[in-house]
Amino acid sequence: MTPNPALGVVFHWLGGFAAGTFYVPYRYVRRWSWETYWLTGGVFSWIIVPWILAFSMTNKLLATLHETPAIALFWPFFYGVLWGFGGLTFGLTMRYLGLSLGMAVALGYCAAFGTLMPPIFRGEFATQVLGTQSGVVILIGVLVCLIGIAFAGAAGISKEREMPDAMKQVVIKEFRLKKGLLVATFCGVMSACFSYGLAAGDPIRAATLRHGTAPLWQGLPILVVVLAGGFLTNFVWCLTLHIRNKSGGEYFDPKMPRLPNYLVCALAGSIWYFQFFFYTMGETQMGVYKFSSWTLHMASIIIFSSLWGIALHEWRGAGRRTKGLLALSLALLVASTMIVGYGNYLSTAHHA
Repeated sequence: MTPNPALGVVFHWLGGFAAGTFYVPYRYVRRWSWETYWLTGGVFSWIIVPWILAFSMTNKLLATLHETPAIALFWPFFYGVLWGFGGLTFGLTMRYLGLSLGMAVALGYCAAFGTLMPPIFRGEFATQVLGTQSGVVILIGVLVCLIGIAFAGAAGISKEREMPDAMKQVVIKEFRLKKGLLVATFCGVMSACFSYGLAAGDPIRAATLRHGTAPLWQGLPILVVVLAGGFLTNFVWCLTLHIRNKSGGEYFDPKMPRLPNYLVCALAGSIWYFQFFFYTMGETQMGVYKFSSWTLHMASIIIFSSLWGIALHEWRGAGRRTKGLLALSLALLVASTMIVGYGNYLSTAHHA
């Protein structure tokens, strides 16, 4: 299959839209504790939807996993466990900082670590990135992305300074800047492990291709393994919270709006999964510089989460300076996806 970076950018935009959108339905959960709706949605995100789509869109999924050496299954699962710590604190980041600022801070760390570490670990950074024109262009795109994320964070901090405390609590009920920044930092660094898990899953990718899976869907079996690790982390943490808060009965309490809550969580969880469904599709189109997919993914998430933040009035009461910083951030992030896409195009043109 000939790579098509332009199509890859579109796939990453679709994944970013899903990632920037999934948390919105959770706003309509009623009377459930955070751990209840987070785990309910997570069952769909990390178990049900990944297995359904991997079974239906790849060939011989169980045989693929069975033939993969145990060590090649362990590392994607292990990185999934580590990523799970980022995933569960992501929900806390949204609670304390809101969609716009929370996404910007967490994903800034995630973009830097998740994009640059895989080629560094593989020993390809000097030769494949710094040593080629296309690699340098992609690196410039990564830098522009990080600058855009920095401006998004600056916009969030500016908003926090401008808004009165009463307005902050109305827009984001649990707004806590210092606590939120600490949680978001941890979240971003650990979330980058998802990128490592996908890179470690190359033997799984090779096995499913041998069984005749279409190249576009080659990443779906890897997601099954990585997300299983993430589910384990989140399950243990949510179970701990259920025991501490005595909230486990909420799943079955007839006094709770169970059916609406289950439906909303199923929707949120399914939307969440599609960020990586489209991510793996986009990765297949990026050629030898598939590591740049992580930057495209992060930039797209922040673009769409910022737009949702605007739609949900999280920036209500913000001044002209703050809105200008946000607009500049979005422009830089869009530009970064174009630059990274162009760098990948140079690579495919060179190899054509």
